[in-house]
Amino acid sequence: MRHIVIVGAGTAGTIMANRLARALRAEIQKGRTLISVIDPDPVHLYQPGLLFIPFGEYTRADIVRDRASTLPGGVHYIAGAIGSIDPASDTITMETGKVFSYDVCIIASGTRIAPEETEGMLAAGWRETVHEFYTLEGAEALAPALAAFSRGKLVVNIVEMPIKCPVAPLEFAFLADAYFTKRGIRQQVDITYVTPLDGAFTKPACTKSLTHLLAEKGIRLETEFSAGRVDGVRGELISYDDRSIPFDLLVTIPTHRGAAFIDATPGLGDAMGFVRTDPRTLQSELKPNIFAIGDATNCLLYTSPSPRD
Repeated sequence: MRHIVIVGAGTAGTIMANRLARALRAEIQKGRTLISVIDPDPVHLYQPGLLFIPFGEYTRADIVRDRASTLPGGVHYIAGAIGSIDPASDTITMETGKVFSYDVCIIASGTRIAPEETEGMLAAGWRETVHEFYTLEGAEALAPALAAFSRGKLVVNIVEMPIKCPVAPLEFAFLADAYFTKRGIRQQVDITYVTPLDGAFTKPACTKSLTHLLAEKGIRLETEFSAGRVDGVRGELISYDDRSIPFDLLVTIPTHRGAAFIDATPGLGDAMGFVRTDPRTLQSELKPNIFAIGDATNCLLYTSPSPRD
């Protein structure tokens, strides 16, 4: 029996499981193919909805579903976290020590934020004056902070690239502008968008054509700012070259990294823990029966233009 294992059941992994189940229905019914999905979380989180929770547009109930409702019949769900992958033996070892073999492995483990990699970010002020919206807990904590914010300096900062959904921070800034305008207090809120890039957008053509939107909405733009540390008590974001931006409320997009098991598998990932992948086939550079899709692969997160641009 051929065993296809999908590691991760976020958007990419769930879509892949459903499509493969349809395409291989006959093989599955005849017992010739088994599709397994491994994920430690018993619920599915629709991550694009996180952006709207801080503004009261969505709630947890709108974006969380039971895992069983998102996976098709015939797909085997394995609840648990992966410790490592052994490409030489085509096996996956769970953190519990249990081992699964595979014929094809599809890595769809997404990204994780690593706020601990920025000095001071998790110190005093975390989830009080310093927030993020890339996790459900973060988005929910940010909602009351925004609701209570009536005047002062709001700073939206990307710590470093790459990040998943690179346009989301800009969308947040625009939504914040609309949110405070609707409340009638926009003139009392100073919004600054801070990025390590040399423009507001990841693509030069977009930066050239669309940067005027920030100016029209009264959003200040600070470019080429590499955040080195956060002082949540004093309300300062400090760059590695000692530039300082004051804030009353900081919405950070922390460093992104790949799943921990990728780092535990020599040669599988890059320095940030994203699977090194052929951009034309999405096959791992380590072994051809390993694929990476969605945010787990290095070729979809980088900000430089692709060969087809």
